[in-house]
Amino acid sequence: MPDKPERLTRREFLPQAVRGIGLLATGGALGALATRRSAGELVWQIDPRKCVACEHCATDCVLSPSAVKVMHEYRVCGYCNRCFAYFVDQPTDDTTAAENQRCPTNAIRRSFVEDPYHQYAIDEPKCIGCGICVKGCKEFGNGSLILQIRHDRCVNCNQCAIATACPAQAVSRVRADQPYILRRSG
Repeated sequence: MPDKPERLTRREFLPQAVRGIGLLATGGALGALATRRSAGELVWQIDPRKCVACEHCATDCVLSPSAVKVMHEYRVCGYCNRCFAYFVDQPTDDTTAAENQRCPTNAIRRSFVEDPYHQYAIDEPKCIGCGICVKGCKEFGNGSLILQIRHDRCVNCNQCAIATACPAQAVSRVRADQPYILRRSG
């Protein structure tokens, strides 16, 4: 008659199970890193020093909505009372009504700080990457807003459709370990 297999007690089983789970997690993490590295060391990005906010990022990306999003280059926007990234150049009146706002998708949130200052934040899920607000901020404000390709959304096409369409050649490949280009960094 064959011997019965030895049964592990709970005290013996738990440490072995924890070690096994740890090994699986480590293997999965290393596999993910190896896959990322084999996909290449370069990613697409927009150079805000060259970007002219032409609206191609919103329409030419293979994703809908675009992988391009607006972000603040500086930690704090200008706290303007009249932000021209938010408001059109010549509003019909002194309200925050839709006809007075520059963003076509209402992706800029305005919140009161103290009289007369307001803070402006990007509601990223609503942002389509058109750059209309970036153009207004660059022309009339402190230039805090820039367009950047979000790498958690970008599928890293071999030939980026936005790069092909960009009239300013502002889209190029950059190292994946430093994927964001800022005006102040160069």
